[in-house]
Amino acid sequence: MPHQGNPQPSYLALAQTGELARRAEALRALASPCRLCPRKCGVDRAAGELGFCRGGILASVSSCNAHHGEEPPISGHRGSGTVFFAHCTMRCKFCQNFPISQLGHGAEVTDAELAERFLMLQRMKCHNLNLVTPSHYLHAIAAALVLAVQKGFRLPIVYNCSGFESVEALRLADGIVDIYMPDMKYADPKKAALYSDAPGYVDANIPALQEMQRQVGELVCDEDGVARRGLLVRHLVLPGAEEDSIQVLRILHDQVSPTLYLSLMSQYFPAHKAHETPPLDRRIDPDAYHRVVDCMETLGLNGWVQPMIG
Repeated sequence: MPHQGNPQPSYLALAQTGELARRAEALRALASPCRLCPRKCGVDRAAGELGFCRGGILASVSSCNAHHGEEPPISGHRGSGTVFFAHCTMRCKFCQNFPISQLGHGAEVTDAELAERFLMLQRMKCHNLNLVTPSHYLHAIAAALVLAVQKGFRLPIVYNCSGFESVEALRLADGIVDIYMPDMKYADPKKAALYSDAPGYVDANIPALQEMQRQVGELVCDEDGVARRGLLVRHLVLPGAEEDSIQVLRILHDQVSPTLYLSLMSQYFPAHKAHETPPLDRRIDPDAYHRVVDCMETLGLNGWVQPMIG
């Protein structure tokens, strides 16, 4: 993959001109009435109303730590500074983080407190700030970033999301986010509806990834192989969904970028409510997974292939 030195994150230039603060205000306006995600619930979060995601106007944080288990260019050798946000815009029956995403395990923090968490991760010498499930709190993240920059925050920002994103909100993140790390979960809207209660996922996901690609382009790393900018797409292969996975890879190649970097994952296990919806109640078939891997190789997509577990 391309290499470059250690350029300053582009949000610093936005901060210097006051544009970062303006973006934070524009995102806050999208939060009440809420249009931050494709569901466009329209609830008044500032007045305490809760929409589908159940997130309030303040960000709710579950944990902040150096994470060493992400893809190599994200974790590097010092770890990725992850902030796990509570609640989610989706309801995946198989979610491995369901206590955080669906049960809402976390605590609300002010923008200033969130900024201090960003700075803490920088003091821990993490390679980046990795925002996990950030979509419904993008307004609070931008406001916290304004405060953090004033105190010397300089880490590249990773936007680690489900891929169920609003292009309107993403455009306001242009220049704030350095590395997008979205999922492309489905090519089949029926599976998105049944498995994740997100019938509009595919229609939202493809334009969102195209917008991310437009903003940051191909994944670029520094001399140590640590990502500085670009798009890295994740896809988790589900049991009984081999053909859908192959279609996902074709969409990524044909409609997003033939040179994008993909993380293909085999780590599925029947978590949360997966047992209620066969074939989610079992692990993936190794032969089926290897056919998806073969498709990735045939298409010439770059990236990482997780080996079969167990």
